[in-house]
Amino acid sequence: MFDDDDLSTIRESHEQWTEETLDPVLDAYGERQDRFATVSNHGVDRLYTPNDVADIDYEQDLGQPGEPPFTRGAYPTMYRGRTWTMRQFAGFGTPSETNDRFKYLIENGQTGLSTAFDMPSLMGIDSDHPMSEGEVGKEGVAVDTLADMEVLFDGIDIGSVSTSFTINPSAPVIYAMYVALADQQDVPRGEIDGTLQNDMLKEFIAQKEWVIPPRPSLSIVTDTIEFAVEQTPQFHPVSVSGYHIREAGSTAAQEAAFTLADGFAYVEDCLDRGLDVDTFAPLLSFFFNSHNSIFEEVAKFRAARRIYARVMADWYGASAEDARRLKFHTQTAGQSLTAQQPLNNVARVTIQALAGVLGGTQSLHTNSFDEALALPSEKAVRVALRTQQIIAEESGAADIVDPLGGSFAVETLTDEIEAEIMTYIETIKEMGDGSVRDGVLAGIDSGYFHREIQEASYEYQQRVDAGEETVVGVNAYKIEEDTAVDILTVEESTEQTQLERLERVKSERDDSAVDASLTAIASAIEAGDNVMPAIIDAVKVYATMGEIMSVFEDEYGSYQETPVSV
Repeated sequence: MFDDDDLSTIRESHEQWTEETLDPVLDAYGERQDRFATVSNHGVDRLYTPNDVADIDYEQDLGQPGEPPFTRGAYPTMYRGRTWTMRQFAGFGTPSETNDRFKYLIENGQTGLSTAFDMPSLMGIDSDHPMSEGEVGKEGVAVDTLADMEVLFDGIDIGSVSTSFTINPSAPVIYAMYVALADQQDVPRGEIDGTLQNDMLKEFIAQKEWVIPPRPSLSIVTDTIEFAVEQTPQFHPVSVSGYHIREAGSTAAQEAAFTLADGFAYVEDCLDRGLDVDTFAPLLSFFFNSHNSIFEEVAKFRAARRIYARVMADWYGASAEDARRLKFHTQTAGQSLTAQQPLNNVARVTIQALAGVLGGTQSLHTNSFDEALALPSEKAVRVALRTQQIIAEESGAADIVDPLGGSFAVETLTDEIEAEIMTYIETIKEMGDGSVRDGVLAGIDSGYFHREIQEASYEYQQRVDAGEETVVGVNAYKIEEDTAVDILTVEESTEQTQLERLERVKSERDDSAVDASLTAIASAIEAGDNVMPAIIDAVKVYATMGEIMSVFEDEYGSYQETPVSV
């Protein structure tokens, strides 16, 4: 972006500044520490100049917002057209209680719903399963049958609201319930809008929620994508999720690399299924973490968009711009929240949310300040939502497209993180003999991802323990007085209420219809057919989550992870 004469002049000026202005100050006062680095331990320089970005080709590397390689933003006007979707995660107790929280958030200006499920639902078992005892409704809402989904969205027109579902091994069942609910509400399937997390590869890498082994899990994800293309073209059937990879302790570059690799694995599986990349790829969405190092996070988001645009075209033949456009949701970093001095988390979340906005996210969840202690209270949820609204309405951050674009520091970091990401992706591709999908599966089997994340997590904790990383209120600026806040508690009666509802549904349904629907799912699996139509038929006759998932376990077996040592 600068000619050689300009760069030479700038270089000479920088050398003169170093010798005459900087060095005397360093000799007299020094700096705060010997080395400056991001949360991911990525070193940052004192100052960046045009010489650091001398090799950037503006058209090829940056381009214009809304055009490949989308470095400067997924859309031309970004938040000047409309702000990101404010999608606060919500779910606890019974469907009725979560329905009340949904309505509360909508009344307070939330623009999209995001559903958290309890552990039994996440693991595909029913509330009356022995393993569910004590867990029903505790960390999210309990959903056993379509009857629960009916209550969860009572009074909410799903044809006019975008809804996200954070669930994975049992995601096809929840998706089927939502489609069935649309049919009940006479909402055309083509009009329902939302996102299903449904990212099983990252489960085997980081979050550790599964029912069946990796390969059949991947096939079922592809079933949901194929069904969505045909039946629910406004609904995103998978949200390829780096969030949990980062929460497990990865660096920013590892998070983006492993997430993009998972995304490319799904692309390859869909291509093998015979799907057209320009048709299915626009339905893929992504989900990233936003941590404390604001410039590293912005650079990560920009680099991810650029890599995705190039790889989708060069490796997979995507020609439609929307098939090359990486769209993502962002959530602030849960692992950064502290139980000590929890109100400090408001500042952390604000910084992280701002990074997501400056990096060009399409939707955003801001964590509540009390989430290190419990499910968020209404007061904490309101503060988290207001944080987004203040950024959108008062800060000016939403008024400029890619406001940090052209920053010597941010452009340099974007290039550096892009190079780190691509090194990981090429390694994974080599592990699969040229296939990213096979490389991801091989990496799961060999423990490659676990080792990489574990090492990064261990190194970070060592820096915290040594005081090299400051965590305010934890290893610095500690206070003795009580800083506890009021927290949300889920009543013990919740479990009994849910069990009674489930028992009532089972007593009133047609058991022969349920049995026939479960047999149809097994037949679809054995025939290699798409399983979604059979699951939808099953939920419509009120087959339970656990009954449906048991069919898959019977057909494919369960999965036991091989322990990995570092």
